[in-house]
Amino acid sequence: MMTKYDQQCAVEFRELRSHFDDYFVEMAVECPYHLPYTAIFKQALFGPVPERIMELFLASGYRRNGNCLYTMRCQDCAACVPIRLYPHELQLNRNQRRVMKKNQDLEIEFGPVELTPENLELCQQFLSQRYPHKNNQADSYYSGFFLNSIVSCLEIRYRLAGRLVGCAIVDMGANWINAVYFYFDPAEGQRSLGTFNILTMAELCRKQQIPYLYLGYYIQSVAAMNYKSRFSPHYLYLDGNWQQRSSHERIN
Repeated sequence: MMTKYDQQCAVEFRELRSHFDDYFVEMAVECPYHLPYTAIFKQALFGPVPERIMELFLASGYRRNGNCLYTMRCQDCAACVPIRLYPHELQLNRNQRRVMKKNQDLEIEFGPVELTPENLELCQQFLSQRYPHKNNQADSYYSGFFLNSIVSCLEIRYRLAGRLVGCAIVDMGANWINAVYFYFDPAEGQRSLGTFNILTMAELCRKQQIPYLYLGYYIQSVAAMNYKSRFSPHYLYLDGNWQQRSSHERIN
């Protein structure tokens, strides 16, 4: 059943969409997650938007890439499913508690999104090792994606004895946090830094009394995207509604 919050967001978003729908276009590209389908992004470019407007987009399953807001409209595939957490409900499993303990030696910093030599070096190392087929460049990610934000944005930096080993790009509003991107040192893979980053964001939400944490897309068949469903309970945006799931449930 849709909550009162989501009902109100849906009402406001329908009114909002009537004013901007004509500005959205569909773009067909090769699937960025290597699924055997053509990906169709329904997207539009925006200038700075009020926090509540961004909240309505997130609550309606949209994502942000730089100054572009988009949703997926793929004709032959529905694998990309928006996922969010209610941090105050989160119940850690044994592995997540182990990840918390394993990373207690990390220093955690919060600050503005910055293009620094150490950020570029780590981001390029991550892209080159994890996504070498795309010929991605860290400076392009920062100039066209991370620094080109339309809402309040920050970095969460993770350091080991002063050395940067992970960095999260995060949008933040009064009622929500939106995980935009996370890169890390591939040599520290045994630390499960992606999981630790989500746990860190959830703790930030609890401290700031922020009720919603958006984690981007859950894709059941893609390992780099399906670990998000191990957080329980979580909510998937299916058929225009946020539906609760536990970590062992799969999408039919």
